[in-house]
Amino acid sequence: MPRIFSRHLINSLRFPVVLLAVLWAIQLVQMALHLELGYWGVYPRTIYGLKGIITHPFLHGSIGHLLSNTPPLLFLTAMVLYFYRRVAIPAITLIYLLTGLAVWLFGRPVFHIGASGIIYGLVAFVFWTGVFRRNLKSIALAAIVLFYYGSMFMGILPGEEGISWESHLLGAGSGILVSFWFKNRLESDELPKAKALEEETPSKPYFESDLFDQTREQRRREKQDPPEFPGWFSNRT
Repeated sequence: MPRIFSRHLINSLRFPVVLLAVLWAIQLVQMALHLELGYWGVYPRTIYGLKGIITHPFLHGSIGHLLSNTPPLLFLTAMVLYFYRRVAIPAITLIYLLTGLAVWLFGRPVFHIGASGIIYGLVAFVFWTGVFRRNLKSIALAAIVLFYYGSMFMGILPGEEGISWESHLLGAGSGILVSFWFKNRLESDELPKAKALEEETPSKPYFESDLFDQTREQRRREKQDPPEFPGWFSNRT
């Protein structure tokens, strides 16, 4: 069991570690070559801004910006992959795309960059999954996220200059929608015990599989060989 546990943990960490390695590589190359890649962000309601729906989470304005996003992105992505493995990949993908699309539709006409919207989406996903599913595991995870990241939701309000509060707000909204969409896709450890046992144990037929074949064979033999009766039923000569 410990070996399986550690393998699953490693698999859950692999994707966020690779993702963060890509983000840091892009940021370091951008700094080393003095590149300005902000125009690859989301620019709302323009054709050239559509590409940012895909590229905006990979770009950050500074090392400080990326550094602040690194721990929650690592922790939350690994949490979703570890505890919600049935829906993790489609949920993360939907939060990613819906956040970018919503910012393109409703954001201010400036370039929006950074992975903060996805982080807000993941926080909302974990929290509202606990609200919708209401089982022990999901409620515990929701409480952990609320404890550590509850203060983040002040970031959904217009405030500091240069901060895309729209990404925060719309990312959180995307996380709520995705958690509602997948609320019934329960993990095996979230199923009621009786239902879990029913799914794990193959159903056994009430009758043996060859029972009816046997009775058909007996009827066939009886037609070919009529039963013998006692002598006092036989014809007398």
